[in-house]
Amino acid sequence: MREVIQTLIQTEGEARHIVLSARKEADDLLSEAEKQARNLAAHNRQTTRLEAAQTIETAVKAAHQEKQRLLELAAAEIQNRMRLDETIRNRLADAVVRCICDQPSQSK
Repeated sequence: MREVIQTLIQTEGEARHIVLSARKEADDLLSEAEKQARNLAAHNRQTTRLEAAQTIETAVKAAHQEKQRLLELAAAEIQNRMRLDETIRNRLADAVVRCICDQPSQSK
């Protein structure tokens, strides 16, 4: 009977050791999984920031190019509006001379 009790106590001690070892292994696995999750999250945040920065840079460049294109179109439009054909220039010059010389207008 003594042997049976000692065997039970020994078995119980071994079982306790197995349970403690399993808990420690589970805690270690959980800690490692949490560490990997934090590292992965940090990596994903960094990747996302880089992608966002690239997207912003591309959008800024596109906006800059569009602004330049619109400025060029506006400049061309202003130049076109400012160009006067030769007939109109001559009439304006004549009108200025008449105004300066105080001559009556002549129809052409």
